[in-house]
Amino acid sequence: MLKISNLNKSYGKRQVLQNLNLNVSNGEIYGLLGANGAGKTTTINIICNLLKADSGNVKIDGQPISESTKKLIGIAPQENLLYKTLTCAENLRFFAEIYGLNKNTTEKQIKEVLASVNLLDRAKSPVETLSGGMQRRLNIAVALIHQPKLVILDEPTTGLDIESRYEVWELIRQLKSQGITVLLTTHLLDEAERLCQKIGILKQGRILIEGSLAELRNLIPAQEVLLMQTTQQTEAIARAQTYGFTHRYYDKELAFWLPESLDLKEIIDRFEGIHIDAISRQPVRLEYIYLEITQRN
Repeated sequence: MLKISNLNKSYGKRQVLQNLNLNVSNGEIYGLLGANGAGKTTTINIICNLLKADSGNVKIDGQPISESTKKLIGIAPQENLLYKTLTCAENLRFFAEIYGLNKNTTEKQIKEVLASVNLLDRAKSPVETLSGGMQRRLNIAVALIHQPKLVILDEPTTGLDIESRYEVWELIRQLKSQGITVLLTTHLLDEAERLCQKIGILKQGRILIEGSLAELRNLIPAQEVLLMQTTQQTEAIARAQTYGFTHRYYDKELAFWLPESLDLKEIIDRFEGIHIDAISRQPVRLEYIYLEITQRN
């Protein structure tokens, strides 16, 4: 659905995109991860034909980007594109007119997209009366009004409470079930873990690695990650090395990569004689993969 090949973009002497390659298959949710300044916004603007690349190619549904491909894309930016004094239906009607939908199609689409984001009963409600989560769902509805094949969601749950996040997550899953391709940018790595069939890690304008979560987990030679709190960190690291455990620090917390799954008693036995305040076992999370890939590069 979306194929980016050798994309380059500079602003003066600052190169923002460096031979960027990215492939999003039809009907999948692709998570594009990267710190602020990694090039996500520039990439989105080029996909939407709002910014011209210096070199490289972008194709959407097999077509080179142009004015005509804009109708294949729906975008929900991080900042809501909503007029707060207008009702939900009036907002959608305005954006439908921008896309050139006729009156009959517009009214049909308004009902369908409001139903899909669970806001049909709020069609006549001014946007300013909606909760933050409702406004974010309406923002996604705007992206869907013209029936695009590719939907770009830029940080769709930033600033939402946990219940609203879950509602948006379920909406994103529904988009996939309808065959809509989703390009999702997020800083919330658990969000990418839950939703995305493929993940790309972007740093300094290039994709460092992309693949499914299972494929990315293979980059870390561990079955589990052991988190340990101890006042004897030096001794614990030395002991772990005798068993082939690689150590890392995650937010200043000592961690070990376990090359095999061990029960808790086996782990404690291997650190016998070392005072342990707390210990926990975790799967290899995307957070650990992301840190390893970005820091290694």
